[in-house]
Amino acid sequence: MNHNMKIFLSLTLLFLSLSLDAAFAQSSDFQASVVKRDITPATPQMLLGYGARESTGVHDKIFHRIVVMDDGRSTFYLVSSDICLVSPSEYDRVAKILYEKFGIEKESFWWSVTHTHSAPEVGPPGLPEVFLGDRYEHQFDTAYTNLVVKELVDGIGEAIAELKPAGLGVGWGYSQANINRRARDVDNKAFLGMNPDGPVDRRIGILKITDGANGDPLALIANYAIHGTVMGGENLLISGDAPGVVSEYVEQETGAPLLFINGAAGNIAPIYSVYPSPQAGKLKQFRALLGDKIIKAQEGIANIENVAIEVGELILTTPRKSGLDWPSDLKAYSSQTSAGEQMIQLPLRFLKLSDDIAIWSAPLELFCEVSNEIRDRSPFPFTFYFGYTNGWMGYMLTEEEIQYGGYEPTVSPYIDTAARELTEAVSAYLQGELKSK
Repeated sequence: MNHNMKIFLSLTLLFLSLSLDAAFAQSSDFQASVVKRDITPATPQMLLGYGARESTGVHDKIFHRIVVMDDGRSTFYLVSSDICLVSPSEYDRVAKILYEKFGIEKESFWWSVTHTHSAPEVGPPGLPEVFLGDRYEHQFDTAYTNLVVKELVDGIGEAIAELKPAGLGVGWGYSQANINRRARDVDNKAFLGMNPDGPVDRRIGILKITDGANGDPLALIANYAIHGTVMGGENLLISGDAPGVVSEYVEQETGAPLLFINGAAGNIAPIYSVYPSPQAGKLKQFRALLGDKIIKAQEGIANIENVAIEVGELILTTPRKSGLDWPSDLKAYSSQTSAGEQMIQLPLRFLKLSDDIAIWSAPLELFCEVSNEIRDRSPFPFTFYFGYTNGWMGYMLTEEEIQYGGYEPTVSPYIDTAARELTEAVSAYLQGELKSK
């Protein structure tokens, strides 16, 4: 073997060694933490989700659940709150506070709400005031909103301080706890009810974070589409509804806090829906219907080898319904063409955790057919949609469903082509920019 060949082989071995060390470092550098903060109010509050009504007590406590993940290069912050909705302007306000206090970039902070209809209002109403103004003739409670924001900000600070070596796993589960809620009669007109023949999404997307020291569960993230409407407008007790009860049960059984992240639940209800009380709605049964399915799904999950956090954003500019008013606090989410057409600036966020895991989010009440198609077209085996995230900008229906009428089209600011535009834009981003990151 000549001298040049020896040098070549030595450099090749050195390169391979450095590559393996780098891959190991990327995996071993992964850290995570989880924090849970109580946001149950001590005083009666106006509840959000049905007509205006004031709470008379508490059935079960409500919380922020916060996960921070760090791969040694990038950090991602996820909050799941037992709240119905927040306006994008309120999300923007909190994001600004986090940037000023911790230097957190907006694209790396996702605030998702579980969409329980038995939780207090938080912040200004935003877009719902345009559609449902009679529900917002009162002022929102600034003291309670400030409490919610303080607990979120303090919770993120606590989570940053508690980061420790961790592992990350991913998997799927399945539950029949939900059902399509766009019922139709012989006239083919839609109304809120039960439609066992309608589109549905019963997959549970699971992320499992484990303690790097002993492999025990540190936190779970479950992504499932279900309206937080086991209890209806007659209920006056504060509750996390099905998502909250399931989260508490899973934590009790596994020792790990569960962040429940709702999916495309715009046309999906719980199989027991809009009952006057927790007892009438069989609220506890969701521990078995959904909670046990989450516990089973996470049991066999193994850690992925390398975690690499990549975030991205895409703004979908889509026409606004003609003649629709727009809240002044959402000016940043509106634009106008040179021809005078009013447009909506819809922010879509993306998170890549490995070559197999992609998550996208939107401030929407999305119909499940849309996220189902995007998942089917995605190059990532594990593609999750996080709905009700970073605000609420109305329902988005498929063009086919709009023709059947019903409640949802009346609270949608979008024209009939929006869902197709969204599907193509998200699919292209997943297949192109996010895949190449």
